[in-house]
Amino acid sequence: MNAADGAAAGRSRWCRMAVALAGLAVGALVMGMVAPPVAAAERWTVRAPDPGGPVADLTYDAVAGTVALSVSRGGTTVLEPSTVGIVTEQANLAAGLRFTGRSDRVVLERYATTVGKRIQRQTPMTEARFGFEGEGGAKLSLVVRVSADGVAYRYILPADNGAVTGEASAFTVPADASAWLARHRRDYENPFLEYTAASAPLADFQVPALFEVDGTYLLLTESALDGSYSGPRLLHEAATGTYRLDVSFWDPQIAVDGPLATPWRVMVVGDLATVTESTMVDDVAPASRLADTSWIRPGNAMWTWLAGGRSAQQSLERQQGFVDYAAARGWPYVVVDAGWYDDLETGERAWTDRVPEFTWMPDLVDYANARGVDIMTWLRFSDFDTAPERAERFALLEQWGVKGVKLDFMDSESQERLRWYDDALADMAEHHLLVNFHGSTVPKGWHRTWPHLMTMEGVHGAEKSSNLTTSHLTALPFTRNQIGSMDYTPMAFQRESRPTSDAHELGLSVVFESGVQNLAGSPEAYDARPEARRFLEQVPTVWDETRLLAGRPGDHVVMARRSGERWFLGAGTSGAARTLEVALDLPDGLWLVEVVNDDAAGLVRDRQVLNAGEMLSVDVVAEGGFAGLACRWTPQRTTCDSTG
Repeated sequence: MNAADGAAAGRSRWCRMAVALAGLAVGALVMGMVAPPVAAAERWTVRAPDPGGPVADLTYDAVAGTVALSVSRGGTTVLEPSTVGIVTEQANLAAGLRFTGRSDRVVLERYATTVGKRIQRQTPMTEARFGFEGEGGAKLSLVVRVSADGVAYRYILPADNGAVTGEASAFTVPADASAWLARHRRDYENPFLEYTAASAPLADFQVPALFEVDGTYLLLTESALDGSYSGPRLLHEAATGTYRLDVSFWDPQIAVDGPLATPWRVMVVGDLATVTESTMVDDVAPASRLADTSWIRPGNAMWTWLAGGRSAQQSLERQQGFVDYAAARGWPYVVVDAGWYDDLETGERAWTDRVPEFTWMPDLVDYANARGVDIMTWLRFSDFDTAPERAERFALLEQWGVKGVKLDFMDSESQERLRWYDDALADMAEHHLLVNFHGSTVPKGWHRTWPHLMTMEGVHGAEKSSNLTTSHLTALPFTRNQIGSMDYTPMAFQRESRPTSDAHELGLSVVFESGVQNLAGSPEAYDARPEARRFLEQVPTVWDETRLLAGRPGDHVVMARRSGERWFLGAGTSGAARTLEVALDLPDGLWLVEVVNDDAAGLVRDRQVLNAGEMLSVDVVAEGGFAGLACRWTPQRTTCDSTG
């Protein structure tokens, strides 16, 4: 089954499942069960509401008191029996466990987001809660959720058993499974490389991590991480398919005060389309903490760090020119980056009491607002790491009329730093500031919980001057960007070091999802490419639907995203020139398809009319790709460009 067929099948199953569960309320079908006598080895199964979804099997060894989890889909085992459990100062809840009972329910999550692959979400999940008792009577609940597109589990400790010292959580995949992994780094800015599960180096890797077993994919990641816990990494056991979850890298002991619910360990499972389109990371995350989201406006931003550097951020005149250019394009934001609050008189590069005295930021905001553009500003984390600093300085930014902030250099997932994220997100919401985190962790379902969080870096992105390859770029939609908005900062056409052709680069505006897409080109570079400029004036950052049309991590990707009645297409390849042939997996009917591609003379636009399901064939150059628009065809229609 190709990606398009897989996507169509998945959507059909989704519809059947939604109809079957439409009458169920959240938490319906709760069923308590008294623990029966168990044999020396017991096996329990948790299935998705959709019969075509994944299956989670738990094996309980009553003699050793241990539990292992395996996951399969369609007869293919993607996760072999892998240990689960948690260890605290006062209790080892990874062995010597006594089973005390199981309860089941169906959880039907309905919610909306401000950014992401689709705005409206509905996710039915089967939840099973397995109770255990450990040494000294310590209690543990292992909560397992299974949906049409994955499996997630977490540990719940109803009483305080002291600090957490580690988890037994491990993930064992077949040794010959294909693997796309990035070395762990505090800011998540390492490239994804392809291995097999066993041949990957003896090293620590970041989550997410992607594996493939006979056409079925498994994405390992997490959700609902906050200041009650600490960030993870994966430790590979040499020459095996086992990757152990380590939560002691940042904090040898994770402080606990009362009951504890750990982050969800998430495994997205299915064909590549199912995994790519999945929103499971958000589905198991805490609900939105904001009652009013009317002030939140995603959109494209003109960002000129790669075009002008620090000097451009220190010049009111140049920033006014960028505002004029953004206004002409219809882009709602200009981002002023590092340097705008440097004290040029003293040489100080930190926020000081002098900033309100010498900054021209209020003048720029007024200038921009008069032209229908809002301003976002870069901030250094260390200038906002205390509650008093945030209270005073966020209030000042709000007073000036700044609409968003780009906070940089957090560089940690320690419990202390995660508590800072919790507090800072609440503080920025109070002052109606949109958020872009750089030098940061990666999404953990935070987009759902904090709807003003527009995007996060946590990627080996366009700012890099080395080791930036198209194989890495074509792995990102299935790895880092799968879990949430990603600030790769595309469109730096002026950079000779970028690995992409012009059309591939343009296609990234659709391939890469980001609630605020920071467009990194210069006005001169856009003007030299009128087809790119025209397309970027059309492309939004908020999507009603996302479909993977074709792809292979590290080789190629063709993505379709819907905004209203129009579908935007983005494609990228790695390696030699080729012909991309993909089924146009759109709703039934005739479609006008406009494709922007590379040509010896520059970027050119081609038009054709296709039936849904017909093959779209596009010749691409080496490291090439394309950008496109599809709209309903009528005899009078000659372009998909918006007339609004």
